[in-house]
Amino acid sequence: MLKTYRSLLSIPHARAFVLAGFVARLSISMRALGAVLMISQLTGSYGLAGAVAAAALLGEAVAAPRLGRLVDRYGQRRVLFLSLVVHSIGTLALVISAQLSAPNWVLLASAALSGAAALQVGSLVRARWSALVGGSPVLEAAFALESTLDELIFVLGPALVTALALGVAPGAGLLGALFLTIVGSLALALQRRTEPAPAGVRDQSERSAISTPGLRVLVGTFVAAGAIFGTLDVAMVAFTGQVGAPAAAGPLLALVAAGSLVAGLAYGTRSWRWPLDKRFVASVVVLWVGTFPLALAPSVALMTPASILAGVAIAPTLIAGFTLVQKLVPSEVLTEGLNWTITALGVGAAVGAWTAGLIADSAGGRIAFLVAVAAGGTAVIMAAGGRGRLLTR
Repeated sequence: MLKTYRSLLSIPHARAFVLAGFVARLSISMRALGAVLMISQLTGSYGLAGAVAAAALLGEAVAAPRLGRLVDRYGQRRVLFLSLVVHSIGTLALVISAQLSAPNWVLLASAALSGAAALQVGSLVRARWSALVGGSPVLEAAFALESTLDELIFVLGPALVTALALGVAPGAGLLGALFLTIVGSLALALQRRTEPAPAGVRDQSERSAISTPGLRVLVGTFVAAGAIFGTLDVAMVAFTGQVGAPAAAGPLLALVAAGSLVAGLAYGTRSWRWPLDKRFVASVVVLWVGTFPLALAPSVALMTPASILAGVAIAPTLIAGFTLVQKLVPSEVLTEGLNWTITALGVGAAVGAWTAGLIADSAGGRIAFLVAVAAGGTAVIMAAGGRGRLLTR
């Protein structure tokens, strides 16, 4: 299994940008959960905590396609430096305003600014892989490697941010995430040899990536899938708090990612006979099925296997989805196309986090998991109904 990934990492300069991207992306799994932990500790409100996390996720989702378009035009390095400055300002403003018990609108505004400037490093790394091995059979394995690393991020990040927020200070989780973002992003920006050549300023008459019918199907599906992920952060924190084990939230979320990591490793090394569109739909169905045990588990002990099962289809869904983007959209708008899927996940996560927070306040964490069940069913409808548009050349 590991032979495939070793051969990928033996490509000149690949290890360097993969490592830099991993460090920068580790903060992705820490930001929303860090905001929920910080706000819920300082205010006692899961509703406000979910709203702040949703503001950050929504800001990230709205800005992602525009940042992707800037990257396609002007290159990764220039946009990385600019976005890093603004993201740092927004994150520091959020932490400071929370400590000072600032009005809610200040918390929401600073969270939105932080999210809007969070450049999607995963898209940048995948664009580098596409430039290196695009058009060859190993591209899907490269995307599988990145999705597996994404899941490793979600194994390590929740435990790290929980330890910092609960063991050091409420805002320490977000500050730790910011430190990792700065280090990884600067390391990636300095690697010019693997940076894809910018396309330059395009003719305004050229279509955006979102005009591709298949990409619109993926975006709709990923909005619903993102709602599952956003629900998990808030509902798990609420659930573990209500059963008297708040420190278990991070490890349980890490188990979700662990299940996804193992599935992603297996997916990326297998030669599939099913076409890519069928694999995508099948993985979305399994993703939905995995949400049911979450709403039924009454204790941390039973939530443990439920968490693992919930993660099994995450990496396969993302791997198939990102590979479909690469095959469906023109190469000159690839980063924008990848960022549209990130936008979809962010919008869905924002809706899921906000909805789950409101339900958790009124009915408890277990009931809040039903948001994930409903979102999974919607994702199946979107993927199955639009499968005909996902057929690739």
